[in-house]
Formats: sequence, structure tokens, C-alpha cells
Amino acid sequence: MASKDFYQILGISEKATADEVKKAYRKLAKQFHPDANPNKPEAAETFKQISEAHSVLSDPEKRKKYDTMRRLGAFDLGQSRSSPRGGGRPGPQGGQPDDSGVFDFGEMGGLGDIFSSIFGRGNKREEPKGETVEVVLEVPFRTAALGGKIPITLSTNGPCETCGGSGAAPGATMSQCPECKGRGTISFGQGGFAVNRPCPMCRGRGKIPSEKCPTCSGAGETQVEKRMMITVPAGAENGTRIRLKGQGGSGGSGRPAGDLMVTFQVQPDKFYRREGHDLIAEVTINLAQAALGSRLRVKTLDGKKVVLKIPAGTQPGRKFRIKGEGIAKGDRKGDMIVVVNVTVPESLTEEQAELLRKFAESTGLAH
Repeated sequence: MASKDFYQILGISEKATADEVKKAYRKLAKQFHPDANPNKPEAAETFKQISEAHSVLSDPEKRKKYDTMRRLGAFDLGQSRSSPRGGGRPGPQGGQPDDSGVFDFGEMGGLGDIFSSIFGRGNKREEPKGETVEVVLEVPFRTAALGGKIPITLSTNGPCETCGGSGAAPGATMSQCPECKGRGTISFGQGGFAVNRPCPMCRGRGKIPSEKCPTCSGAGETQVEKRMMITVPAGAENGTRIRLKGQGGSGGSGRPAGDLMVTFQVQPDKFYRREGHDLIAEVTINLAQAALGSRLRVKTLDGKKVVLKIPAGTQPGRKFRIKGEGIAKGDRKGDMIVVVNVTVPESLTEEQAELLRKFAESTGLAH
């Protein structure tokens, strides 16, 4: 097992949800942020570890790969640092530490590719981006079935209008960050490997202001409302999720924005309900229509009117299928199924009651 464990750093279990990861990170980041601990250099180091753990565990793909390597024991690389030069102890699948003591993933085959995709390698490391924003969007039944667009207003972080994202107060001077020496990134040691991440003191800018922006307190970001149109794909169901790249939280300091994850919650319809790709609609007819037969006009989901022939003697609950008028999703399209309900009059006139008695007598149903 690694000398440092991302789950242990955040104080959460391996089964922690995305919300629990975020909650643990925010709590610890607030406690150990360098701005809150100006005279405690050890707090800055702790903050680095917290940020590194969050950057992996908050990303579903990175977390999945990290968990895979963790189960395989591929993080037990601590002894590689003390191995003699040129005679290093082989790591997982034959990997070797280089002259600096940092483990070389290049000779690890498949495991090395996984490590590289998680933590980056050389100049190909993944650029840190803003926070992924998740929202639940209520969608009318017909819009979900046919597809369409729905406006949504998001409250997310964006560049501060006062400082333009620099974090500096108007007229403040900028100087080199003492933590990262102006590079904007710092190196994290994890077991026997190292990765670069944005400097927590200057937030990746490489410079710090003589006076922080009064609006954003030096963060370079503020909460903003963003209005946008969400495209709902035809055939969307309750729980359908879509990812919109670059529409989430601001990356800040020129880094790319995060993604927006939208989960659809489909509202019920007064007339239709859905069963797979089929559309179910219920209509009500009276006793005479059921006994003698009738014709009904039924409206399809897209507004067309279809004439439905109700044969004489139709029983309650009988189903009629209209081909190809269901829900389309991909290259499949279901049918519209009309379920007939028959109503019985609650009260009759004397004339109607007499006619009904004669009917009953003629059919042998009278008592």
C-alpha cells in the first residue's frame, strides 16, 4: 500500500460518494488553506496533499483507475527510492526508478499506461480544469419523448469582474510566488512517483498580489448566474444523463472550465405514460359506444389525429395498437397503445331505465 493514501488523506472510506468526497475536501481545504495559516508551513504541505487527493477522487475515470491500481498493490513503491543506482529493485511488472528516485512508469506496460492517464507524464499531463457541476432538470413528458430545448439558469463560479481573474486589488503590484518560484505548479510526492499540480498559494498564476481583490478575496472568481439552453435528446427517460464539456465551474487562471452533468427528471403527463418504447393512452367511452361500436379521434404525441374504430361489443380494458406512433429512440420506434375504459351511467331517466329493462329482458338478464 502507498505511504500516503488518497482516501486516508481526505478521511473517507473507499465507498464514499462523490458528494462525500466534495464535502470532505471543502472542509479540509478551508481548515488547511495557506491563507488561513500564514505562519504554518506544514499547513501548506497538508493542503497540497488534500488538493492532490481531491483531483483524483473527484474525477470518476481517474478514481476508477486509481482504485484498480490500489487493489493491485501498485502503489507500494516506497522502497524504490532507497534502491542503489543502477540496481534498483524491480517494481510492478518490471518498472525501475530513475536517477532521481522517481519511479519510471514507462516499463510497466499496461499499468504504466493507466498511471500515465491518471497522473500525466512529462509534457502530456492533463491540464487541471474547473469543478464539474451537477444539476437535475425537470423535463415535460412530451419534450423528453420528442426532444427539444429547455432553458436553465446555473449558479456557478466565474471570473471576478473587479480583478478580471487576477485576484489583485485595483492598483496592486504583482510579485513572484515564493511557494512555486513563479512556475505556477508544485510537485507532489506520492509513494515513489511525483506529479505536478497548480500551486495552492498563487492558484496557478505564478504571481501573488500585494493586495488581494476586495470582491473575491484574491480567489479571482465569484458566483455568477449563467443562463443556457439544454438540448433534450428524443427518447430521454427519467434518470438519463448528459455531459456538457466546458460548461461547468470556471478553471481560473486561463485553465479550462469543468463540465456540466445534467440528469433529467421526466414529469408525468395527464394523458400518456411510457412503457419502454411504447406510448400508453387511456380513453373513456360510454356503454352504448361499447355495445354498438363507434369511432374515436385519438391525438398522437406529435399532434396528429388518428381515427380509431371501436367495434361493437368492445369490453372494458381492451387495447388497440397504432403502429409507429410510440417513442423514437435511436433507430427504434415503439407503438401507441390505446386502452379503452367503459363508463356506466350513475343515474337514468325513467325512459332510459325502461329501455334498459326491456334490453335486459330480451337478453335474459332481467331478474
